[in-house]
Amino acid sequence: MAASPSLLSEDELAALQEGMADGSIPVETGFNSKVRVRKHDLASEDSSLGINVGAIEMINERLLRLFRLGLVEVLRSTPKITPMKAEIVRYGDYLKTLKAPLAVNMIRINPLRGNSLVVIEPNMIFSALDVFFGGLGTGRSRGPLPPTRLFTPTETRVIGIVLDVFFRSLKDAWAPLLKLDVEVVTSEINPQFAQIADENDLVILSRFEVDNPEGESFVDLVYPYASLKPMRDVLRSRVQSSEGTETSERQWREALREAVFESSLEVETLLGSLKTNLHTLKNMKVGDLLYFKKPDAAQVRIANIASYEADVGVQDNQMAIQIRSSYDVTGKTRQD
Repeated sequence: MAASPSLLSEDELAALQEGMADGSIPVETGFNSKVRVRKHDLASEDSSLGINVGAIEMINERLLRLFRLGLVEVLRSTPKITPMKAEIVRYGDYLKTLKAPLAVNMIRINPLRGNSLVVIEPNMIFSALDVFFGGLGTGRSRGPLPPTRLFTPTETRVIGIVLDVFFRSLKDAWAPLLKLDVEVVTSEINPQFAQIADENDLVILSRFEVDNPEGESFVDLVYPYASLKPMRDVLRSRVQSSEGTETSERQWREALREAVFESSLEVETLLGSLKTNLHTLKNMKVGDLLYFKKPDAAQVRIANIASYEADVGVQDNQMAIQIRSSYDVTGKTRQD
């Protein structure tokens, strides 16, 4: 079958293109000419609807503080842990970043739907094991671990201790929003066997990086995106403190005010000052006199900061000062 001939010759096509470029031939004269196309994948889930990642990060900050304190109690050591920004990623992409062996724990967080993950990198386990037995927290296996390497019973016990602290901290961190009940469903060393979601499903990743001189170390908390969807209204309204009522806030302010007013401060009165040089000071002897001009008022210094001008006198047979004026933030006196 022969190809159909072109309706326009090459010269006509070139002239048409040139006319459109210089504006002599009008364009965009049809219907909906201003409409632009936006790319959209119908198979993807919109991660911008409902989940307040900022609220998750606020929960993570509280979780981190409690987790640190819990580790101090059981390990007698304070590891340096840094929370990373919570991310919404595809579960398959997250799995590609992991390399066995890891302490992969599939957990059930009631009343959230589905299962979640807590992943502990081996270097943290070895450091915790070293500290647990009185070391400095630098314990680590030599070289990379084989993917099929299982954790010993002692290492498994340490993992259980860390998980207990983490679960307790997680429940307390969520307490202002929701009462949680956490339990371990199963444990693996290969993250590929922990299928809490399909590869294309979205998950919320919260990573806590542990400062370890021996290498990378982290603890990951992974929620399925679908499990937090029912909580979107609560998360959108931000995280409130467990006692965020007006009464508790007023009591907190009053307690803080009382604590500040009971703080101890060092107050001293400067009667005068003079300038001299090292040679004169070095050659001074007992009985030498120093002459200086006495200021009109003494300077009252609080915590070595000039705060008031005062007159010096005697009251009831005791030395006393009478405040005359105060200093402002620029160091100038002002009348109160």
